[in-house]
Amino acid sequence: MAASYDLKTTSDSQFMFNLKAGNGEVILTSERYKAKASALNGIESVRTNSPDDGRYDRRTSTSSQPYFVLKAANGEIIGKSEMYSSSQAMENGIESVKRNGPNAELKDNT
Repeated sequence: MAASYDLKTTSDSQFMFNLKAGNGEVILTSERYKAKASALNGIESVRTNSPDDGRYDRRTSTSSQPYFVLKAANGEIIGKSEMYSSSQAMENGIESVKRNGPNAELKDNT
């Protein structure tokens, strides 16, 4: 199974996407967008920015779990990871987004 962007409509009629690795695991979740075109622009921004390590902001949650956010050139957050059990697991997640983000196929489920 190839990596994919799963574009969908939320319960409040907005749009969002998940970047899924080849194994189907969600590796990045977008913010919600009011317009489908904005969500598609978000996907293009992930394609562009995901290979650049400088675009990843490594963070720690209030419960001390590592996670990361991917930012665009303007500093705006494009997507957020899940919470990880260790810093190494988080780094593996970043590597997966770097590897899969630029070429994942779009699955439009809207």
